[in-house]
Amino acid sequence: MRFHSLKDAEVRGKRVLLREDLNVPMKDGTIADTTRIDAALPTLRWLREHGAKTVILSHLGRPDGKPNPKYSLRPVAVKLSELLGTEVRFVEDCVGEAAVAASHAIPDGGFALFENVRFHAEEEANDPAFARELARSGDLYVNDAFGTAHRAHASTAGVADDLPAYAGFLMEAELAALARLTENPAHPFVCAIGGAKVADKVGVFEHLLDKVDAFVIGGGMANTFLAAQGIGVGRSLRDPDLMPAQRIIAMSLAKGVALHLPTDAVVADAFDADQTARTVALSGVGDGMILDIGPETARAYVEVLRGAKTIVFNGPMGVYEKPAYRNGTRVVGEAIAEATRDGATSVVGGGDAAAAAHELGFAGGMTHVSTGGGATLEFLEGKTLPGVAALERAAQR
Repeated sequence: MRFHSLKDAEVRGKRVLLREDLNVPMKDGTIADTTRIDAALPTLRWLREHGAKTVILSHLGRPDGKPNPKYSLRPVAVKLSELLGTEVRFVEDCVGEAAVAASHAIPDGGFALFENVRFHAEEEANDPAFARELARSGDLYVNDAFGTAHRAHASTAGVADDLPAYAGFLMEAELAALARLTENPAHPFVCAIGGAKVADKVGVFEHLLDKVDAFVIGGGMANTFLAAQGIGVGRSLRDPDLMPAQRIIAMSLAKGVALHLPTDAVVADAFDADQTARTVALSGVGDGMILDIGPETARAYVEVLRGAKTIVFNGPMGVYEKPAYRNGTRVVGEAIAEATRDGATSVVGGGDAAAAAHELGFAGGMTHVSTGGGATLEFLEGKTLPGVAALERAAQR
């Protein structure tokens, strides 16, 4: 991947059109989690220190291409002002003469946050005319929004065709960390993978089968792999179509990649019947519902992870949101953190994997915790990310 880095840009006195991913969770009109804002601060602070006039672009939620006060970025401007210790002016649209005028009015080292780019349907359509309108508010463009790099939208891809384009520090850090998983990774390389469905991560399995030495599998997808081998999983969540799992099993055997699956489980009579939670061997699942890997499985996974030199954690082992079913994810996460202390490179995929790492307290022990959800998944599938491809094209101009 070759693109221009922000650290090589001359930004003093220039209007920098900065795309960030400030799509934060909101509750009753207030920000519930500032993780994505916190991740943007290093780039924002560098721009301030180097005298840029920074115009911040982002989306929030899914307003369906029209203004909706529920998805306004105004509360984000307030939080940014608090965290940066300086005013971040809120501008009520991202295009138009008022927006352009506001971009020129920013003092050196100052900031303005423009309103949600998804209030315009042209954003998600990657409309070239809309991209040019956005570009009127910048002298150069910086994409720091790795979390939306898999979207070919006007503010994540189109603008890079109209302005000199650079990668922000978060974008660079994400790509560098993920590249360590796919470009000459140290071995043994283990992927701890979980989540609801095999179908959602077939591409990850297929792309990583040529790179990893072993998978340790949990979550609903483990039930699918078990069922694909004729093992009863009761009323547990699993894919109705077993063929993708059967294909992955066959491919792993052909390539000599170990697929480690549960040998015991924590089950309950129903998803909300936590009082019935119990640990059983797989033969004892009956018509119960598997909601976590069991302690025997967790110990076996720890042994696999203990000697690894490269590890990716891409999904929880069970329903970690519930105390009764979080032990498997916690034990696996702590084992990855221990391997990291011993010199392994560990990367936590975004989405549920990152949420679990933060909630269960092992995020700080990882080499890198990705802010991307879909973007991380598509990178691990070997797909081209449109936001990154746009930066690469710009570097060739």
